[in-house]
Amino acid sequence: MLFFVPFVFISLCAIGQQDSQYTQYMYNTQVINPAYAGSRETLSIGILGRTQWVGLEGSPETLTFTANAPIGLYDNMGLGLSVVHDEIGPAVESNITMDYAYTIDVSTTERLSFGLKAGIDLLDVDFNKLDRFDPNDPNFQNNIDQKLQPQIGAGLYFHSEKFYAGVSVPNFLNSKHFDESTLENGNSESIAIERLHYFMILGHVFDLNRNLKFKPATLVKVVGGAPLQLDLSANFMFKEKFVFGASYRWDASVSFMTGFQISNSIFAGLAYDYQATDIEIYSNGSYEAFLRFDIFHKSDRIMIPRFF
Repeated sequence: MLFFVPFVFISLCAIGQQDSQYTQYMYNTQVINPAYAGSRETLSIGILGRTQWVGLEGSPETLTFTANAPIGLYDNMGLGLSVVHDEIGPAVESNITMDYAYTIDVSTTERLSFGLKAGIDLLDVDFNKLDRFDPNDPNFQNNIDQKLQPQIGAGLYFHSEKFYAGVSVPNFLNSKHFDESTLENGNSESIAIERLHYFMILGHVFDLNRNLKFKPATLVKVVGGAPLQLDLSANFMFKEKFVFGASYRWDASVSFMTGFQISNSIFAGLAYDYQATDIEIYSNGSYEAFLRFDIFHKSDRIMIPRFF
């Protein structure tokens, strides 16, 4: 019997270790949608770090690394690598996937990409990090060490110079993350199962005047057994250098974002989330930092800073 378990772990046990959430999702598309690979028409490398619910013991911490580039004679294919490292309570999960995209020209300015994602998921759980009422509880005696699970996902991504839309499922496999254990009532069940995540992204760039661009964007995430997640954001880019904006996660948080196009090849972004729930009483918000490098530009057109 547990005397105290951080509520983030209770959530983990109830619905499973689920995909991380990001405030700057518009810059981290490849993690959730493999069809994004190669769409920037350059070698693009992204690093994102997120600390959620600062000050709350066992709160989620996430680090992602992505790299993608176009391949093929006509740049109609993209290849990428996505790495996600997650820590929440006693669990540490690492996800490594390869992303492949095939693109067709819908018109002279519009492209549609089909993507596939395949890789592995590694999970470690150290139950000794829990404050247990009964240290001899048989359900928490055997730690999980480097449990390996496959991952297969897919996505669609449509974009032009000013608009993008995508749908994706990063993982089709309902992987059981925790070993089965026999409970006192004789039933055997898995503590946590990776559920399917359905993502939809949408964004548009409006030229308000010569120096100011406006980009509304949205992300919808649907997970079985969990509330619908809806993110609405509004960002402005001034003189193709400074980015500032805000976003709202339905019934969860309000976020503030800023960014700076350091050069044609380097972009840095920061975000802060203020929780709109009671969890804000116990934490000091969430923080996120993003850095992107675009290398080996192939045309003058993509030298112009991209908003997505």
